Amino acid sequence: MLRLHEIRLPLDHTEAALPAAILERLDIPASDLLSFKVYKRSPDARKKSAILLSYSVDVELADEAAILTRFAGKSHIGPTPDMAYKFVGQAPANLGERPVIIGFGPCGILAALVLAQMGFRPIVLERGKAVRERTQDTWGLWRKQKLNPESNVQFGEGGAGTFSDGKLYSQIKDPRFLTRKVLDEFVKAGAPEEIQWINRPHIGTFRLVGMVEKMRAEIIALGGEIRFEAKVEDIAVENGQVTGVTVNGKFIPSRHVVLAVGHSARDTFQMVHQRGIYVEAKPFAIGFRIEHPQSLIDECRFGSFAGHELLGAADYKLVHHAKNGRAVYSFCMCPGGTVVAATSEEGRVVTNGMSQYSRNERNANAGLVVNVNPEDFGATPENPLAGMDFQRHWESRAFELGGRNYFAPAQLVGDFLARRPSTQLGSVEPSYKPGVMPTDLATALPDYVIEAMREAIPAMARQIRGYDLPDAVLTGVETRTSSPIRIKRGADYQSINTRGLYPGGEGAGYAGGIMSAAVDGIELAEAVALDILAQQA
Repeated sequence: MLRLHEIRLPLDHTEAALPAAILERLDIPASDLLSFKVYKRSPDARKKSAILLSYSVDVELADEAAILTRFAGKSHIGPTPDMAYKFVGQAPANLGERPVIIGFGPCGILAALVLAQMGFRPIVLERGKAVRERTQDTWGLWRKQKLNPESNVQFGEGGAGTFSDGKLYSQIKDPRFLTRKVLDEFVKAGAPEEIQWINRPHIGTFRLVGMVEKMRAEIIALGGEIRFEAKVEDIAVENGQVTGVTVNGKFIPSRHVVLAVGHSARDTFQMVHQRGIYVEAKPFAIGFRIEHPQSLIDECRFGSFAGHELLGAADYKLVHHAKNGRAVYSFCMCPGGTVVAATSEEGRVVTNGMSQYSRNERNANAGLVVNVNPEDFGATPENPLAGMDFQRHWESRAFELGGRNYFAPAQLVGDFLARRPSTQLGSVEPSYKPGVMPTDLATALPDYVIEAMREAIPAMARQIRGYDLPDAVLTGVETRTSSPIRIKRGADYQSINTRGLYPGGEGAGYAGGIMSAAVDGIELAEAVALDILAQQA
């Protein structure tokens, strides 16, 4: 088959328009087009008065060699690449110690699934609960202001991505098409097939719950084991080699341990550092969530086509380089979504964003965040965990400003820019539950962050008209944009000073979002399998 790119058609084109456009582009008769399949469809909204759909299609032709010769050197056509996933090996019948996976978020799930598909019968240890029990605990914070530190937005089956927009795209380089493997597994677990071909696919929280359960069932059917409420208390290391882990007072021997704990497993980071496993501080970002009416974003992006079913709720991606040297950017934009309480520690407030598959809530929200570096929070080689203390400080400050009851501090954008406290809300109703406390956010984050954000919002309004809407709402604080540490690994995916430990995903500093974490999980599984096979050989 051949892959043909950049076929542009009107938004409301007929079903017959796409094959006709293929024939016209290739200048062939209809009899030469044996079949075609959409590989990717994305909106082209550069002209709001004439929004187009841009297609990439895989076509089967009567004489593909002749077409390749005729279009030699043209970037818009070439052979369809082989995107089928190929396993790196198969477990031997006499498999000894089983690999252990710590954490069952996107990275851990895909690592476990691929290892199970290769016959390695992994043991998965998840500190939180199964996804449906975890959902009930999460609602306990949102509805009753009752936090379970081991079962919440951050901890439990599915990881933090379960309570998010369910974005399934990434900017990672993917020469092996591992993202296709992830999407195929998601579809097999119940995701809509459209995620394989629409631009910037997403799933949403409710659909993710059922998918995670089905993937868990497959891992178990293939010989894997998944233990919930199984917090790893210690990792045993002898002469630079992992020998096992301790869980609920019991030792599990294994010389192959995948560490996929997510970016909020602060006690695990502390334990890893204490065991002498190499950890270094890394940059991350902090800020607020910002909420606008979704209709404002739709109209700005799509003009008169706002609300069209093929376009859905509009998103955005913004960046501003402030005069003080800070980068201010939108993060985890959730069209038609809600701001959610995402703390995992008592006495702290953390925000995040979430959308359902429909994306039909009244507000758009996104993180509006500013980069911070290790020198900002005093990290040193001896104290690489200083970023955790920095996060905790501002999360505790948000708890205080919110009234010490898990309400979040909030401020109208107009008041924030005018440097005055908010005493009441305006036309944009904040979506954060349990609730918000109008206040002054000027002391909710470092001065350099506040200064950069006050400069950025009016500048961003030149890209999205109305972004500086006076009644738009800022809700604090967003501190868990990424892990504050990196557990450094080598080309073999093992810790640089601890053999047999495979750090990965967001927590180890090697991913950002569901898709990149899932791809990292596949690569970790492959590395573990190859090492086990090499040792047994």
